[in-house]
Amino acid sequence: TEEIEKMIYPVGFYKNKAIHLKKFPEVLEKEFNNNIPDEIDNLIKLPGVGRKTANLVRAIAFKKSAICVDTHVHRISNRLGYVKTKTPLETEMVLRKKLPEEYWIMYNSYLVSFGQNHCFPRNPKCSSCVIYDECKRVGVQTKYEKK
Repeated sequence: TEEIEKMIYPVGFYKNKAIHLKKFPEVLEKEFNNNIPDEIDNLIKLPGVGRKTANLVRAIAFKKSAICVDTHVHRISNRLGYVKTKTPLETEMVLRKKLPEEYWIMYNSYLVSFGQNHCFPRNPKCSSCVIYDECKRVGVQTKYEKK
């Protein structure tokens, strides 16, 4: 595990990820005959793989429909008023019903970038936001008025 830790040190939570990476080949062989599964319920059985990663693998590796909900997608979808949910899982389930499937993969990419660069959890840049007029700003304090 120490050797893996050294290789992935720059990655966040590298100690936990090293433990998962060490277990991964054994579980993949035992449970899936060394074939990476393409279904969410099976992907999340792999060490260190949660719903977000499972959806990402399904979308990118297998080119199958998936909607990846991370903290940015969850926060911004609620802030916009597009969903009214408490957890990323709830957000994923509501988005699956509301958002046309053709937008599922790109929705994550756009909102992650937007969340990292503009629509922050605290002190979002609402006053200079291009979608200010369409955004309900759920949970945002009213001091952010358009200039």
